Amino acid sequence: MSASRVPIKFTVEGIGEVEGELVRHLAPRTVDAITKKLPLEGRAAIWKEEVYFEIPVKMGTEKAEPIVEKGALTYWPMGNALCIFYGESQPYSPVNIVGRITKNLELFERVKSGTKIIVEKA
Repeated sequence: MSASRVPIKFTVEGIGEVEGELVRHLAPRTVDAITKKLPLEGRAAIWKEEVYFEIPVKMGTEKAEPIVEKGALTYWPMGNALCIFYGESQPYSPVNIVGRITKNLELFERVKSGTKIIVEKA
């Protein structure tokens, strides 16, 4: 896979659609592993101002960061989870930054625990 940016879409049950992108250079092995598994589906869990859900990708840390910006799309190695940081929250433990949310980030503020989220190529 050579595309440096992979446009993706999150369909959040009962709430709407959110656009984002996976950015390969941030964590190439992790982004490739996630891209190969698309589409993904999970049930949301909430931690502070972060929505996350387990995905069938098992990776170690790759350029892992203890601090992320609002809008960051990350992979959490400890929980095998995709995480969306919609507020001023910080990760529980270092995460691999894999991309960012580009449109409708604020919809994640309305997600409740257990909400179904589907991630696919846009």
